[in-house]
Amino acid sequence: QVQLVESGGGLVQAGGSLRLSCAASGRPFDTSTMGWFRQAPGKERRFVAQIDWSGASTYYAEVVKDRFTISRDNLKNTIYLQMNSLKPEDTAVYYCAGDGRRWKVPVGADKYDYWGQGTQVTVSS
Repeated sequence: QVQLVESGGGLVQAGGSLRLSCAASGRPFDTSTMGWFRQAPGKERRFVAQIDWSGASTYYAEVVKDRFTISRDNLKNTIYLQMNSLKPEDTAVYYCAGDGRRWKVPVGADKYDYWGQGTQVTVSS
């Protein structure tokens, strides 16, 4: 069984930065597509970023492009989301997700097999 554990969330002022981490265990990590999603109160879970198994290809939602960076360290079985220039509208629970298929295009939440428990990010104005 795959386990994903997120960390790094918290409270930050607008314009600040946070780095989220997601540690994986339980299956070969270096062949998995990994992604970040977020869910604000009363809203649907939305795609944020995706990284392919090798780390060579990344995809971003338009609203976070040029501010967020997804990366992975396959030796540590961990992915990261560096979030800069944070805005109040970035406030949400952020979820790490993984899938064993090697997707070559960004995919939605329904394509991911396993999920973390989420970490809260709150950006104050």
